[in-house]
Amino acid sequence: MAITTPTSRPMNPRFSSGPCAKPPAYDLTKLAIAPLGRSHRAAPGKAKLLEAIETTREILGVPADYKIGIVPASDTGAYEMAMWTMLGERPAEMVAWESFGAGWVTDAVKQLKIEHTVHTADYGQIVDMASINYDNDVCFTWNGTTSGVRMSSGDVIPSDRKGLTLCDATSAAFAMDLPWDKLDVTTFSWQKVLGGEAAHGMLILSPRAVERLENYTPAWPLPKIFRLTKGGKLIEGIFKGETINTPSMLCVEDYLLALDWAKSVGGLQGLIGRADANTAAIAKFVQDHDWIDFLATDPATRSNTSVCLKFTDDRITDGAAFAKAVAKHLADEDVALDVGAYRDAPPGLRIWCGGTVETSDIEAMLPWLAWAFETGINA
Repeated sequence: MAITTPTSRPMNPRFSSGPCAKPPAYDLTKLAIAPLGRSHRAAPGKAKLLEAIETTREILGVPADYKIGIVPASDTGAYEMAMWTMLGERPAEMVAWESFGAGWVTDAVKQLKIEHTVHTADYGQIVDMASINYDNDVCFTWNGTTSGVRMSSGDVIPSDRKGLTLCDATSAAFAMDLPWDKLDVTTFSWQKVLGGEAAHGMLILSPRAVERLENYTPAWPLPKIFRLTKGGKLIEGIFKGETINTPSMLCVEDYLLALDWAKSVGGLQGLIGRADANTAAIAKFVQDHDWIDFLATDPATRSNTSVCLKFTDDRITDGAAFAKAVAKHLADEDVALDVGAYRDAPPGLRIWCGGTVETSDIEAMLPWLAWAFETGINA
């Protein structure tokens, strides 16, 4: 049977899960006002950094008494900074249902070597968060970027917990409602939901997290880049734009543009709506085709950003090779770039559906996915 080649193409074929698509109508010339060639500690640089912090607070609804800092090394740097400065005061509950959560487990078990309990779930599943001992510190990802599985809510996290909750929210922030009263440490990076540039992380601390920092000293030495306190007090400047090391003011300007765009589409709720619409388009496609399914088994925990799919056709004998071939077909046609599953995840596809992606581009790409499947299965 002849395979029909689609005629329409996405305007933007970029569906990478990081760095992610730039906001629609992105224009590099708008970065010309960045204070380049100036010290980031000069007044214009500090003003830009503080604006990035406070606009983040405004859009995400972060409480006024929470601290927000811009730190080095993307989400990884922010989360490791939190782990290395705050863990060890009490046992830790290490929670993982995908590769990045597993990385935090490695830090706690093999590097920090603290007292711990590990809770894991297979790709497509999620740990029973109600079973966790919240009198201990709890480390988890809100949204599994490599598994497409997310927390449905924070309802099971007790308000009267004794431990801290450390949440890696890098592919959740700006696409999902985060319950700030249940989160003590939250981290994310610019290059995910808002399509910003890489290498900068965001660290958000509750008053309880600040109290831990000021009253607990880890048993291990801390490199300068991780130090958040001096003389037993929080270094307040970090949370006013006085960064630990030199940031890229070009990247800061890029992030500010993305924040402005986010406000123009309705802020957080507008961004959530866009991501939900993108995911709904894929859900309809999955419902209409019996050879593909979500990796996440429970609809309540399916991500609306990093949507992970698996091929289910019995004719496929080598799942990894087949998925790789489909992703290559899509890339070669320039209709879907960087949609292969993460290297540690089960074979399949991973399609970014965050708010910077247009639903019309998802809808234009999906017939090509059907074409690539038929091309591969009939090869």
